[in-house]
Amino acid sequence: METHYDHKQFAILYVDDEELSLKNFARAFSDEFRIFTANNAKDGLKLIADKQAEIGILMTDQKMPGEKGTWLLERARELAPRIIRVLVTAHTDFSDAIEAINTGAIYRYINKPWEPEQLEVTLKQAMDFFLVQRERDQLLQEKMEALRQLMVADRLVSLGMLTAGLSHHIRNALVTVKTFMDLAPAKMQEEKANAAVVRHPEFWSDYHHSVLSQIDRINNLLKELWVASEKSSGQFPDPVNLHTVVAETVESLKPALAAKNLQVENQLAPDLPTMHVERSRFQRLFELLLREELASLPAGSQITFSARVVGDAKAEIQLQITDNGPGLSPETVQHLFDPFMVRSDTPSEHGIYLMACFFIVHQHGGRIEAASQPGQGTTFTLHIPVNPDRSGRELGQGMLQKSRIGEQLWGGTR
Repeated sequence: METHYDHKQFAILYVDDEELSLKNFARAFSDEFRIFTANNAKDGLKLIADKQAEIGILMTDQKMPGEKGTWLLERARELAPRIIRVLVTAHTDFSDAIEAINTGAIYRYINKPWEPEQLEVTLKQAMDFFLVQRERDQLLQEKMEALRQLMVADRLVSLGMLTAGLSHHIRNALVTVKTFMDLAPAKMQEEKANAAVVRHPEFWSDYHHSVLSQIDRINNLLKELWVASEKSSGQFPDPVNLHTVVAETVESLKPALAAKNLQVENQLAPDLPTMHVERSRFQRLFELLLREELASLPAGSQITFSARVVGDAKAEIQLQITDNGPGLSPETVQHLFDPFMVRSDTPSEHGIYLMACFFIVHQHGGRIEAASQPGQGTTFTLHIPVNPDRSGRELGQGMLQKSRIGEQLWGGTR
């Protein structure tokens, strides 16, 4: 069945130094297309830079004062490679058209003077090609997102199985060790009372305290694993204000933050849209992020929370947590949220904290990213829908069918 596209969805940019040619072009095609014009290559490139999201076709004359049309086509190809490029040449410039075709810089060339009827057909075909290519890219992007969702779901299942096994085997062993360590001080006092010689009592006291601390740390890590692997209810019944949630979390960690002299600046606007979440998980998200910062930042550092609203019908809040710490290497950033990567540059529990954050954000229909450079601090960016749509996180038959159709039509090629 033939598909009819809206040819005014994206604009045509026509670049020509002849004002009469620009006026004739606009007069001839403004009913069928949206038209932008420029009278030299540099102004045309500026228009592409400013409005590339609106432009579907670039059509340019070759011979113009200053830079030629082929220069503009090459720059446009670098800046916005999906824009369809058309070169207008006179017969004497045929060699320029051949060169542009051979370098892959253009979709087609048009002889000048152009015939309106023939040019209209060419422009419709070019716009159709642009729109079909755009649809294909969207299908491929959705397919990649579907594969990502499958990967995350698989990791959640694996993590749940891992947690169950660890909890069963390690916790039982830890109970035995902790019971022994709890009895140790009493045994030492008994020996002391019986006049037995207890050598280096301070060492054994410190050792006892250290072992108990390590046992508690392992128990806490197992708890974080369990929380991260718990299946979400899929319901988001709790309306929350982001500014309030962050303020309450900072207040709950105030003693730990003060002990390390970490300053937290809450720049979140109180009038941000009300979010619908699983409150206990959602608040845990910010606690874990701040605990990550507590563990990794040097004393006296600063943490800043800021946010903005993106989109309308399906609005999301783009939240940034920025610190002025020492930063991370590119290799560390690449695997920061990967629960199956061993991080040798920081304590092992950090990976557990961030892994739990990754899954909590994912369960709320969002995503979390990190950007950092050594010596320039780290920024965590969270994209969280105001009203999470559970159906958007599940792989329904419609999505899989759409992905298969895209694969059959395009064979995975671009």
